[in-house]
Amino acid sequence: MKAHRIAILALDGIMPLDLAIPAQIFSARPETPYETTVCTFGASTHTAGGFAVVAEGSLEQVRSADTVIVPGSEPPCRPSEAVLAALAEAHEQGKRIVSICTGAFALAAAGVLDGLRATTHWQYIDEFEREFPAVSVDRDVLYVDEGDVLTSAGVCCGIDLCLHIVRRDLGAVVANRIARGLVAAPHREGGQAQYVPAPVPLAGDAALSDTRDWALQRLGEQISLRQLAQHAGLSQRTLIRRFAEETGTTPLQWLLDARLGRARELLETTDQPIDLVARECGLGTAANLRLHFRRALNTTPTAYRQTFKG
Repeated sequence: MKAHRIAILALDGIMPLDLAIPAQIFSARPETPYETTVCTFGASTHTAGGFAVVAEGSLEQVRSADTVIVPGSEPPCRPSEAVLAALAEAHEQGKRIVSICTGAFALAAAGVLDGLRATTHWQYIDEFEREFPAVSVDRDVLYVDEGDVLTSAGVCCGIDLCLHIVRRDLGAVVANRIARGLVAAPHREGGQAQYVPAPVPLAGDAALSDTRDWALQRLGEQISLRQLAQHAGLSQRTLIRRFAEETGTTPLQWLLDARLGRARELLETTDQPIDLVARECGLGTAANLRLHFRRALNTTPTAYRQTFKG
């Protein structure tokens, strides 16, 4: 497996969790090709957590990397001209450029995001939009994938984005294995809202995790909004509201994402015909599976299998 070089650029004021997320997810494993180096401009950099990071890499590793990741800083870092030039050069050479949280400020300052959709932490998104009018800001997503340029919303959304990148590179099975090792939540698609009003249920409220688990065990069956509400013991209107509060998406969109995730695993790990995969994940027919694959992944089930099987 050809090595894929990743440079994580630690800027002044970097948030420790923003740095730790890509360092952990892209750490060396037998099933992954990643060679990851943390880089700084200078001998070290100070974190928002009150300690310094002494890194092995420099801007030379940023220039030679296949993927460059810029974690967030607090407040958002205004990098030196040398750092901006290195980011712009990497982008011009067609390298994959990624930001986590407020790392988008550095990418935008380097011109990497001009004319593209992007996101950042919701607390800084107004400031970002004012400062970089050439960027199309998406406020209500976990992350934005523009091909070779990807940006995530605040902090833990970096987990979702990094796992999304692993899925793109190596498929759902490897990404899910890494997520289980992290004890991370199941994969969330980028279109979900980054700011969930009530991520933790109020005292006395029944969370919907049991209902989601119930649905995941029955993906091959037809599951309606009414059935989900009945299992949760809620009205359909209340279910929709609670689902949005807990997950940032609707019950039926969550169910579709889960079905597509199951289809991806079956395509990677079995030789089942496409129509059987469609039935087992609850999408009914091969034509329906192809339709949703094209919409969500811009590919076909057959092409996906050829890319990731084994």
